[in-house]
Amino acid sequence: MGKRIIQQARGHGSLSYRVRRRAYMYKPAYPIKLEQEYEVVSFVTEPGHSSPMAKLRARNGTIIYNFAAKGLYVGQKITFNGKNNGDISSLGNLENGTKIFNMELRPNDGGRLIKSSGSSAVVMNNPGNNQNVIVMMPSKQEKIFEPTIRVTIGEIAGQGRLEKPILKAGKMWFIKKPRNKLWPRTSAVKMNIIDHPFGSGRGKRPKSKIAKNNSPPGAKVGHLHPRRTGRTKK
Repeated sequence: MGKRIIQQARGHGSLSYRVRRRAYMYKPAYPIKLEQEYEVVSFVTEPGHSSPMAKLRARNGTIIYNFAAKGLYVGQKITFNGKNNGDISSLGNLENGTKIFNMELRPNDGGRLIKSSGSSAVVMNNPGNNQNVIVMMPSKQEKIFEPTIRVTIGEIAGQGRLEKPILKAGKMWFIKKPRNKLWPRTSAVKMNIIDHPFGSGRGKRPKSKIAKNNSPPGAKVGHLHPRRTGRTKK
């Protein structure tokens, strides 16, 4: 009798395939109103995020967390709509060429883009007059955003994290574990027939890789909505 393959088990959402809560103890987000001045109290790290976070405290005792900018120090004042490194500002108030990170996708969503360590985007064209702003993303693609979304000025800390070599496989296993990523990944053709649609020992070539749109989670593997199939002709 067969069993559920990994895709089905992960979709079920049991505790074995959920992200550990300890990996995301701090939730970085922007305050609803950009009015008060905050001070950097300390820096915190957690396994779920690749970059360190700064603990910010206002005069009335309100505490928020935001990703730390490169060069940020304890005791620094964080202002809103400022021009200094680490300040939080609206995208429409920035000049062309300004580096930004932790950018919102929609106004007041708390920040969704550019949160990995060492990454940053650049404001390419800000026409002003409450018009949309063109931003060059870390992927070198230019995209258009609303001027009211909030960003953090500077470059996010943690650059050079990937330069340190991983000398043994056990270290990568511990890196993947907090985010509940399966490691090491087993090739589908190496599995048994009950574990994956591509599995069996009767041939290393998998079956048809193009999955049907109405396939169940256990069978929807391989190429999903491929643009083309076959070998490319030179």
